Amino acid sequence: MAGQLSAFGYSLSDDPDHADLWLINTCTVKSPSQSAMDTIISKGKSSNKPLVVAGCVPQGSRDLKELEGISIVGVQQIDRVVEIVEETLKGHEVRLLTRKKLPALDLPKVRKNKFVEILPINVGCLGACTYCKTKHARGHLGSYTIDSLVGRVKSVISEGVKEIWLSSEDTGAYGRDIGVNLPTLLNALVAELPADASTMLRIGMTNPPYILEHLKEIAEILRHPCVYSFLHVPVQSGSDTILSAMNREYTVSEFRTVVDTLTELVPEMQIATDIICGFPGETDEDFLQTINLIKEYKLPQVHISQFYPRPGTPAARMKKVPSNVVKRRSRELTNVFESFTPYSGMEGKVERIWITDIASDGVHLVGHTKGYIQVLVLAPDNMLGTSAMVKITSVGRWSVFGDVIETVNPVSDNKALNKLVPNQDCGNSAKTGGFSEEPEYCACGNDICCGQGTLENNDNSRGSAVPQNQSKRNFIGWMLRKREHLHKTVESELASGSVKKQEGIMRKWDFVDKVLLGGISISILTIMALVVAVMFRVIWSQ
Repeated sequence: MAGQLSAFGYSLSDDPDHADLWLINTCTVKSPSQSAMDTIISKGKSSNKPLVVAGCVPQGSRDLKELEGISIVGVQQIDRVVEIVEETLKGHEVRLLTRKKLPALDLPKVRKNKFVEILPINVGCLGACTYCKTKHARGHLGSYTIDSLVGRVKSVISEGVKEIWLSSEDTGAYGRDIGVNLPTLLNALVAELPADASTMLRIGMTNPPYILEHLKEIAEILRHPCVYSFLHVPVQSGSDTILSAMNREYTVSEFRTVVDTLTELVPEMQIATDIICGFPGETDEDFLQTINLIKEYKLPQVHISQFYPRPGTPAARMKKVPSNVVKRRSRELTNVFESFTPYSGMEGKVERIWITDIASDGVHLVGHTKGYIQVLVLAPDNMLGTSAMVKITSVGRWSVFGDVIETVNPVSDNKALNKLVPNQDCGNSAKTGGFSEEPEYCACGNDICCGQGTLENNDNSRGSAVPQNQSKRNFIGWMLRKREHLHKTVESELASGSVKKQEGIMRKWDFVDKVLLGGISISILTIMALVVAVMFRVIWSQ
């Protein structure tokens, strides 16, 4: 929507007070997200701002009192957002909610991260979960054709995108409405990726039922050097009784089959899951089964939610678990999960990462390993959008830290390499169930095809100059980025009124200013001492 408005000539504002119109995109999965929409609408109305509300809330609950007198646009009408904004600015109320064909994939787009393309492969789903409001908005499964998705992948690679995230309410169900399946799509997409793995593919969330019959094919794709070895598979509960009440259409045993198979067949495999605490009818025994499941697998990412009854869903009519019990269970499961140390043992390992973002601290760059583990590095901004070999120096609960050893340079003829090595499988050289202690690598990401030696041998042949120079550049880049981040933070706080504009506030010295001033002072004192020494020597000789 932002891309279409920008292409039409509108400018996007970061300041709500100075904007001529507010476009509010909404989510209906949980009550808090809809409450956030209500708050924004109230602020907009009190500021007399023209409003347009888009997304799943108006599509699934068009008669909400909060939406009275407001223009709304449905999930399949986003290609008409310019028309809706134009009419709303004229004082008209517009409502476009009729479902039609899927929105085009090549609509103008404004990416929040220029290196990441979020690509929807289908909308809607085949499920009928009793707690889900999204189904009311998104409807039945509608898949994009393989040709249209392949065309989009070609296009975004030419635009410099380095990560492609496949998006879906249920990736595993792709194509069942048009006579194809997910492995067929993924193989077609992987064939278009650069063979040097300069652009990576991340497969989206998939529920267990529709991936079970394709597990070995999916595992083969996840082993490909251009595909992250990561998958989000929501289990929601460790109790078959609760899964049945949710109408999830699988059992805990089938979830185990998915996790066990992928973990066995895909080196470095990382799996994320979701849990809903306090679903109606959940007993202490049901919850204990969930706790035990999470303890058994110790998955690195578990998204824990309290149950929220969504209006119009079957679960909203079920007998609720007391809210204090729901909160207690959520806290207990969170404590169990946060006690895990999923990245212990990585320290000292060498990993290839793909760097695409700046961390929230404004200091580190964010990269991900083949298993999509977050790695924070000190490096200059010009490394954004590149791949590098890093040595893991320390591990945290949510991410690991590393030092850049060297960048991985892309090869010149990706298409030729793709034809030469269509079935690359560099993952087979890694140790099962963990991280290879002495990983081998080459520019194309396939160690076997290039016949490279270990990293240790390659480092010896290169000498120590590259890592040393890289460290110097890392420190300078960190200093400059840290100083810029701190100054931006002060400016942001001043603009928001959270810091008073007192006399002398801009004279406050932050840490980096002191370091820079200290370095300059030491240099000046050193020069002065040398001058005095020379003068004293001249006078003494005379």
